[in-house]
Amino acid sequence: MQYALIIREAAEDFARRGDPVYRDGWVAYSKALAQAGIMTGGAGLTGPETGTIVRRKGEEHDVQDGPYPEGKEQLGGFYLIDVPDIDTALEWATRVPISDKGSVEVRPRLQM
Repeated sequence: MQYALIIREAAEDFARRGDPVYRDGWVAYSKALAQAGIMTGGAGLTGPETGTIVRRKGEEHDVQDGPYPEGKEQLGGFYLIDVPDIDTALEWATRVPISDKGSVEVRPRLQM
C-alpha cells in the first residue's frame, strides 16, 4: 500500500533549510527510506512565497501570486512510500525530522 507523508513546516523551518545540521537530518531520513526500499517518490518544495494560487470563480479563474498562508504551517514537501500497512507508515512518519512547529500527515494513496 502506498502512503504519502505530507510535510508541513513553519516559516522558521523554511528559513533553516540553509543550515547544514538541519539539512543533514533530512538527507539522512531520505537515505534511510531509500535504503529500506520503500520510497517510491517525493520532493521538497520551495517556500510558499514562490507559489501561485489558482482558484475557480464560476467560469473564470483567479490567479494570485504567493504566499497565500491560511495557517501557521506551509506545505514543505512529501514522500511517497510503499509499506504493508498504516502502522508501518506511521512508524516512518514519527522519524521525519520536523521541528516541534511542523507536522506530518499520513494519507493513503488513492487506488484507481
